[in-house]
Amino acid sequence: MKYAWIRNQRDQYPVRLLCDVAGVSASGYYGWMNAADKPQAKREEALRKAVRFYHQRSNGVYGYRKVHTDLVEEAGLTCCLETVRRIMQSEGLRSRVLRKHRYPATGERFAFAAENLLAREFVASEPNQKWTADITYLRTDEGWLYLAVVLDLFSRRVVGWSMSERADAQLACRALTSALQQRRPGSGLLHHSDQGCQYTSGAFSTELDRHGIVCSMSRRGNCWDNAVTESFFSKLKREWVHGKRYRTRQEARQDVFLYLEVFYNRKRRHAFLGYQSPEAFERQFHQTNQKLAA
Repeated sequence: MKYAWIRNQRDQYPVRLLCDVAGVSASGYYGWMNAADKPQAKREEALRKAVRFYHQRSNGVYGYRKVHTDLVEEAGLTCCLETVRRIMQSEGLRSRVLRKHRYPATGERFAFAAENLLAREFVASEPNQKWTADITYLRTDEGWLYLAVVLDLFSRRVVGWSMSERADAQLACRALTSALQQRRPGSGLLHHSDQGCQYTSGAFSTELDRHGIVCSMSRRGNCWDNAVTESFFSKLKREWVHGKRYRTRQEARQDVFLYLEVFYNRKRRHAFLGYQSPEAFERQFHQTNQKLAA
């Protein structure tokens, strides 16, 4: 669309200067202008104007299928869906409505589903008694970025996390490994998650068994059984992610890291914790225990 840009700017700047800026020849531009007088070129320009109009009229909501319907039924223009799709792509137009996210198939089968041992008892008397885990997704211009977290129900602290462009068992395993390396829990730890294929996979169950961790899982399709982790993801998206556009997955990784490790764990005040941060709440717990032991 360089020639079209030159045509739109020619009343303000010399054509040869515009051609140099656009990296095209003046003869090529004038040849394009002569060709623009042909019926086919005129029809293409009429379609482009109509596409821009109907997309703008929908407030950017319509994709190429609905724009095509408007062109045919209201403008009386005849064209195929592919033509409208091509024009919208070249004009940088697309529906601003996000498609519903669906987890891609991973090829991993359900190895087992544990009982709901947590039973919505979302409190713990000390750290490393009960952990909950889940996976969410973030939109970037490069595609989806998946975030797996592990929370300690005692302080609501994010004790382990991992990010990847794939929502597979390895993502869940890396988040668990991160939590184990940071916390080094004793025996009897309860790990609760949903029945997603990442957590019912053989690889993940092997990791739990290897570390002597008791497995608990939500009932199928019951998000309230893992309400604390669901609530954490809601906070992340409402407080931090909402309104932002991540151009790359790396940009999203860096921003989410700031939320997890800089803001949420160390600064964010929780009503559940008496308006302390998770880190401050745990520090107070350990200080109190040291005084009692002394």
